[in-house]
Amino acid sequence: MLVFYIKFIFILLIIFYKKIFYMTIQTSTIHIKTTDATDIIDISRQTEKIASRAALSEGLVHLFIAGSTAALTTIEYESGAIHDLKKAVERLVPHNITYEHDQRWGDGNGYAHVRAALLGPSLTIPLVNGKLLLGTWQQIVLCDFDNRPRTREIIVQIHASA
Repeated sequence: MLVFYIKFIFILLIIFYKKIFYMTIQTSTIHIKTTDATDIIDISRQTEKIASRAALSEGLVHLFIAGSTAALTTIEYESGAIHDLKKAVERLVPHNITYEHDQRWGDGNGYAHVRAALLGPSLTIPLVNGKLLLGTWQQIVLCDFDNRPRTREIIVQIHASA
């Protein structure tokens, strides 16, 4: 009988260990075409769709933009707030001053690299009951600062308990 209890406890420990320490990671991508101006694009719906398809209830949704002239953040996606963000970014990192990057490479997008570096390439959002835990007026946005059109790839990874 003691052997039975030991085996039973061992099995429970394995189940508990798997539940706590094993994570599943699902990776998807979002592709967005941008212009040659500062674009701020709402990607909340695409992200929510990926999260719902994953059929996971608890975890983290991590987004990463591959590229050094774009960034990810959250904002209330309405024209006033978007305009204010664009103006604030222009005041912080003007596009019409000299950047050493431009002098070295001649591509004129030194400002875009600095803007993207300040906002950052990634964002993590909790996933609770299968839904992104965003505020009522909070949307996920791609900020593309480059001076030429691009097709941006945003990697979306969902990390959840197995």
